[in-house]
This record gives sequence, structure tokens and C-alpha cells, in this order.
Amino acid sequence: MNKTELVAAVAEKAGVSKSVADAAVAAFVATVTDAMKAGDKVTLVGFGTFEAKNRAARTGVNPKTGETIQIAATKVPAFKAGQALKNAVK
Repeated sequence: MNKTELVAAVAEKAGVSKSVADAAVAAFVATVTDAMKAGDKVTLVGFGTFEAKNRAARTGVNPKTGETIQIAATKVPAFKAGQALKNAVK
């Protein structure tokens, strides 16, 4: 499912126009992104938790040259599914 299909599905389930659904999906994505940038967790009970996790610095290997390189520490987005979502997907 891509964004267009998601917007159409949200519009149908919520009984609103596609433009309203598109604005709602865009607002949700922007809000979650801003919260994760600020280091906050976004928890939707039964659905899951979005958060930014720290990835430690590590040593890697350049596959082309075989040379070892140092990979810097960084933050990565993470999602952990809630129990209700896990059960629904089973």
C-alpha cells in the first residue's frame, strides 16, 4: 500500500474527502517525525511505539577494498508493534 492508497482507505473508513484524509495523514507523519526529532516516543496503545534509538559507533569493512572503516554513531527511527497489532496480523 502506498500513500495514495492509504489516503483513499482512510477517507473511506472515516467518511471524509480524500483531501481531508491526505491532510490528516500528512499531519500524523509530521507530528511523529517532529516528536522523534525531539527525542520523544509516540505511543499508540494497541498499535505500537515510534521512537528514535541511538546506534553505537562501530567498525565496518568496505566491501570493495576490504579496508576497515569507522562508522559513526547515529540515531535511527524504530517502531515496535503493540500486542493488539501483533495479534491482528497473526
